[in-house]
Amino acid sequence: MMNATLLMEFARKPLVIALLLIVALLVLGEALSPGFASAQQILRLLIVAALLGIVAAGQNLVILGGREGIDLSVGGVVSLSAIIAGNLMNGMDSGIPLAVLGCVAAGALFGLFNGLGVTLLRIPPLVMTLGMLGVLQGLLVVIRQGIPSGRAAPALSNFVSQPFLFGLPGIIWLWIVIGVVMAWLLGRTVFGHRIYAIGSNEQAAFMAGVPVKLVRIALFVLSGVFAAIAGICLLGYSGSSFANVGEQYMLPSIIAVVFGGTPLSGGKGGYTGTMAGAVLLVILQSILTTVNIDESGRQMVFGATLLVLMLFYGRGRAMRA
Repeated sequence: MMNATLLMEFARKPLVIALLLIVALLVLGEALSPGFASAQQILRLLIVAALLGIVAAGQNLVILGGREGIDLSVGGVVSLSAIIAGNLMNGMDSGIPLAVLGCVAAGALFGLFNGLGVTLLRIPPLVMTLGMLGVLQGLLVVIRQGIPSGRAAPALSNFVSQPFLFGLPGIIWLWIVIGVVMAWLLGRTVFGHRIYAIGSNEQAAFMAGVPVKLVRIALFVLSGVFAAIAGICLLGYSGSSFANVGEQYMLPSIIAVVFGGTPLSGGKGGYTGTMAGAVLLVILQSILTTVNIDESGRQMVFGATLLVLMLFYGRGRAMRA
């Protein structure tokens, strides 16, 4: 009886559920389109999942911090970073360091604006980041007017799509490194413990001496930085950039976090489950594309998925990755 109970508890973990669904979707995809679960196709799916997973890393931190924290501006930061990187590189490897520096600085700056608005002006995160998304979209229209701009450097494109080590592209290794760093940050550092503390009970954390405002600002800054890194990698993946290239990551980044076991109420969860959630969503998107469902249909599916997850897990249900 004890073994059966432990097995049931193990099977109900979000990470386990995600992994089982990944296997099920791969089997379904193979049935619908032979070759869908081939090693080469899985590698391509992992590259796309890495792009989403990097964005979701910052989203994960903001959501863990509680107060219904969601960063809706990540798509705009991804788009802006891709355009900045493309124009600074302009197809030359020598421009990569400056592009990375410029994008990370821009992502951190807009994340700082979000954090200051949420903490000092006490604007709800949903409203603040949605407003910032509007600002970024307007800025992108003014700058490029929707016209593709800039080119990825060859070294960046190779990093994203070509084998780097043990047959895996550099972006997948970057994602693995981010996963390790996130696990260390959340589980082994004072900053990580403070994130869980303010996500679980902000008032109690404040009374215990945790600098709640500084921590929350840092979370939004990190979200902007991760979105900027994803924008650079997305440029390497696509070769060029355009104004709304990052919009596709806003909703999926939230779904990946929630499905990975982090409730929108914050305070519980981790990034390992989010990584599995990102892979799951990319496979789902690929299957929807295989059956000829267009972008609007996929967005409807993602929105419905988020609603189902909210109903299934509950906004405040304590879950562990």
